[in-house]
Amino acid sequence: FSSTVDAVRVYVNSSSENLQYPVLFVVRQQKGVLSWQVPLIFRGLYQRTYNYQEVSRTLCPSEPAPETGPSDQIIFVDVASMAPFNIAYELLVTRLESFQLETNKPFNFTASPSQPQYFLYKFPQDVDSVIIKVVSDAVYPCSVVSVQDIVCPVYDLDHNVEFNGVYQSMTKQAAITVQRKDFPGEQFFVVFVIKPEDYACGGSVPSSIHGKLCWGQILLVCLESVYIQAMLFSFLSFLSFYVGSVVVAIYKNSLLVSLYPQRCFILQSFPSVSLLISGHLSCCVWKDLAFTLFFYFFSSCSVPDESSSSGGRQFSSPEHGPPAGSDTDSSVEEESDFDTMPEIESDKNVIRTKVFLYLSDLSRKDRRIVSKKYKIYFWNIITIAVFYALPVIQLVITYQTVVNVTGNQDICYYNFLCAHPLGVLSAFNNILSNVGHMLLGFLFLLIVLRRDILHRRAMEMKDVYTLDYGIPKHFGLFYAMGIALMMEGVLSACYHVCPNYSNFQFDTSFMYMIAGLCMLKLYQTRHPDINASAYSAYASFAVVICLAVLGVVFGKNDMWFWVIFSLIHVLASLALSTQIYYMGRFKMGKCHNQTILWVRECTCPHAIFGLVYRPRDFASYILGIFICNLLLYLAFYIIMKIRSSEKLLPIPLFCIVATAVVWAAALYFFFQTLSSWEETPAESREKNRSCILLGFFDDHDVWHFLSAAALFFSFLVLLTLDDDLDTVRRDKIPVF
Repeated sequence: FSSTVDAVRVYVNSSSENLQYPVLFVVRQQKGVLSWQVPLIFRGLYQRTYNYQEVSRTLCPSEPAPETGPSDQIIFVDVASMAPFNIAYELLVTRLESFQLETNKPFNFTASPSQPQYFLYKFPQDVDSVIIKVVSDAVYPCSVVSVQDIVCPVYDLDHNVEFNGVYQSMTKQAAITVQRKDFPGEQFFVVFVIKPEDYACGGSVPSSIHGKLCWGQILLVCLESVYIQAMLFSFLSFLSFYVGSVVVAIYKNSLLVSLYPQRCFILQSFPSVSLLISGHLSCCVWKDLAFTLFFYFFSSCSVPDESSSSGGRQFSSPEHGPPAGSDTDSSVEEESDFDTMPEIESDKNVIRTKVFLYLSDLSRKDRRIVSKKYKIYFWNIITIAVFYALPVIQLVITYQTVVNVTGNQDICYYNFLCAHPLGVLSAFNNILSNVGHMLLGFLFLLIVLRRDILHRRAMEMKDVYTLDYGIPKHFGLFYAMGIALMMEGVLSACYHVCPNYSNFQFDTSFMYMIAGLCMLKLYQTRHPDINASAYSAYASFAVVICLAVLGVVFGKNDMWFWVIFSLIHVLASLALSTQIYYMGRFKMGKCHNQTILWVRECTCPHAIFGLVYRPRDFASYILGIFICNLLLYLAFYIIMKIRSSEKLLPIPLFCIVATAVVWAAALYFFFQTLSSWEETPAESREKNRSCILLGFFDDHDVWHFLSAAALFFSFLVLLTLDDDLDTVRRDKIPVF
């Protein structure tokens, strides 16, 4: 060899097709032996055999990167056959002038099942990571791209290419990210092997590519180290929401102080202020003063939008003691202590059959009972999250370990053209982009906590607006929504550790819960006494998740599954809608024909669409039904609110506009499909595309960013939508 890295390739050809007497070729080198026969036989699916008369192999260089001058190498080629007759063959030994790959320089080659190719790449001094992009000109054949350490012999045949290194199957394109630290010699082989049939990569029927040379191109691109910039961008982008929330809170409280000075009770709540005014200063006073000023700027006033959920008329004067529904009295634990008399049930029936219902008619229960009912949502979802997340984390760690140990990158469906590894993780960018769900979910919990604290203080001060005005305030569902948003980020990150057919449900389970909780919260707003219990709600979510799993497993080709699912869908919608229509007082035999007709008209389109088209992505189809129903319900609520002469304040109006804009942008990136676990790994890689943000994040990562912001704004819509009613008596607020 010369000082420039090159190699020797041996080409043989024989006209004999007699499988009983093949021609045997043995190549002996300084550090190894390579052998094959002609005709060369490959076995495919169903024991199909493929014979090849032309074979060429690249010999492993003894010194792939010599540091000294040119050196000679002796190669022996032995040819033998047991045939009792003469067999003609052709033997050609050539030196490959272009054997070493270069960064950012396309390299063209041809290959076939009997003529594999491999080339050498050595890391330049200033390059720590490269992405190997391989493209082919044919729709098929099915190929395998492998990255192997500098070890002889090189595994470059269909039956042994998976024995060493990292490998992927491909049809049109493949991409493998390689880091310098993984190769002690700072160099590696890129091996390209074509399978004898297309079926392994998703072809409809086994088909041979006998005698066909396929063209391909290899391009190695340097990956810049932008991990720090990407992490800073991710965290700072969402931390800006925290800054914005603080600014809005300060502005809002300052505005309320000027408009409603009589409603600020901060001086009554902290005696240290009185001590400060009277001149009695101490360290404890200063500490209390700092605490006071903090809450003055962030949560100082009993603002008009934090009204009580207490039903009935409450006394607002201090001499009457704590209100009957305040949280300070913990003597009441169960609803049965208050709501067991027969006349109570009769009263419910009479009230809920009135022609026009008002909020006071459906907020009659003691607020402690109702608050306890909705707090169960929060504690139950935490329990579900813990028991759900632990086995998920264990499973995806196992998947990632298997990928790293075996080198089989067909296990996980990444966007390999934009997969940035970090440590043991193969696609750290897909995990990092989920940080927004966790940060914004926690921020939403803080915002809800602030309102909850203000509400409790207002109750303690027996403020009249907290007792008889506005929408009853119950925060259990809001807390559950915040936890669900955080868990969506955790489970989505777990799914993207190794996305595949076996763990698809991790990415969508809490999306079902988020959509369901939002619908429950909308209904609870005007029906606080008759909303579903946490147990029945979460049981319904569990049924939906089970249906989603069954749909992915059986829904592709099983017509009976779609018939049964559509029947369940229509019956469940009928039962739920009737219960909602009759305000929880529905009895069998009393269903109104108009209600049945309305439910049938609303559910039939979904059922017919599923039966006719049978979408391949059943999980997304179910989620689409949830989201469509949520959007329709929210649109109905806003329209009815406007028809009832209620107003949209600037903050909820801004949140509505922001929600619509961000959701539209998010969905655009969501439908930019970059991979699909419903297809073979090779077919999925045909959809792979390069990064679009900071050279680190792809379209799906942008979907993660935008969907987190969109969900956050959606939650704020539900939280602030009825702030305009905080100065309206409950017996003047209509129910719809």
